[in-house]
Amino acid sequence: MNELLGDAAARSSRYLAAINGRRVSPHPDDVARLENLGGALADSPSDPADVLALLDTIGSPATVATTGGRYFGFVIGGAVTAALAANWLAGVWDQNAALRVMSPTAAKTEEIVTAWIVDLLGLPAGSCAGFVTGTTMANFSSLAAARTALLKRAGWNVEEDGLFGAPPITVVVGEEVHVSVLKPLSLLGLGRSRVISVAADGQGRMRANALPRLDDRTIVCIQAGNVNSGAFDPAKQICERAREASAWVHVDGAFGMWAAVSPRYAHLVDGFSLADSWAIDCHKWLNVPYDSGIAFVREPEHLRTAMALSAAYLQLGEERDPCQYTPEASRRARGIELWAALRSLGRRGLRDVIERNCRLAQMFAERFRDEGFEVLNDVVLNQVLVSFGSSEDTKRVIAGVQEEGTCWCGGTEWHGRAAMRISVSSWATTEEDVQYSAAAILRIATSVKRSPA
Repeated sequence: MNELLGDAAARSSRYLAAINGRRVSPHPDDVARLENLGGALADSPSDPADVLALLDTIGSPATVATTGGRYFGFVIGGAVTAALAANWLAGVWDQNAALRVMSPTAAKTEEIVTAWIVDLLGLPAGSCAGFVTGTTMANFSSLAAARTALLKRAGWNVEEDGLFGAPPITVVVGEEVHVSVLKPLSLLGLGRSRVISVAADGQGRMRANALPRLDDRTIVCIQAGNVNSGAFDPAKQICERAREASAWVHVDGAFGMWAAVSPRYAHLVDGFSLADSWAIDCHKWLNVPYDSGIAFVREPEHLRTAMALSAAYLQLGEERDPCQYTPEASRRARGIELWAALRSLGRRGLRDVIERNCRLAQMFAERFRDEGFEVLNDVVLNQVLVSFGSSEDTKRVIAGVQEEGTCWCGGTEWHGRAAMRISVSSWATTEEDVQYSAAAILRIATSVKRSPA
């Protein structure tokens, strides 16, 4: 075992050492070689050292270099060193985080991390947390708590009686609502198409003056950080309206809520603490390994009621048992690497990551503007939308950048136009990475401009 783990560590170190010298997207030939991992499953066991060597030899070249400094797709961060190392250690521990009796370490680190992040993000004291896979499940858990609370007010126990015959719930979303909110609504039986969609402004912010009539069986879903533009809904106005009507406000704050950590950007989250629940991603700006998200709920009883489970064989204690706050029972101990990331970064380190990423996003935008290309959004955070002319030309530039491999940027559609979407989210990204990547993008854009399709 020691020899094998040492080999794994050596291979991992070589991978990380080479990450900035390789293509960000894998070469098609390397992707094709993944077939060599398949075939018929052998009858006899294989040497674990040979298995690891095969996985490294075939698998590593076919990975996307998201842990390096030049990956700008999908708001994906890297993995800070302490979190990665803690992830390895947690893997060796192999803890089941369902119950405190199964893993006191897993349970305690979750409690500590909850208190730290509630403080960092300015959430209400006493808010509870469920540690889940990412924003989709954080939204699911939070909206389940909302469903429980609103139906309980109406005298309905949804956990026992389901939704058949239940009083209706109204869900209000912005025109720019993210799919990670819509999917949970469908899973919870609240429906994707039954929502009331509120018009958004030119930056994707919900128009507070366009809100419909709210009541005590209404859930309003707002955004802290539009996935395309980075813009923030006017939370204070919306939350004040909702409070007057006793409606529930849920925040999809996957990456945007982390702006609260920086005095420079904290104004963007003004009013979001007035909400009732919040969903955040930790494999974005906290830069921990996949997968990691947290659902926060102001009143713990609502999340606990929505997620509770019991059985004669379960040893539920007086203290917090993690499985009472998440959809899953058995799950990995995500709180361990979160604890390590926060402990290693501290307030200043996390603030520096956020502020540096935002500054580098501005650097991208300025470089494109200087070269005569159009930046389509107000770059308020870490998101940049750029057009390289016609939608067809922009799509050709995006395809060329992904194929060339210097960096990786995705595409989107913004107000009927194709756009390159750049998300600067990694602790590893430097000014040199931005300059090198921008030069490659502009070189490809110039080539496309000179060679019309």
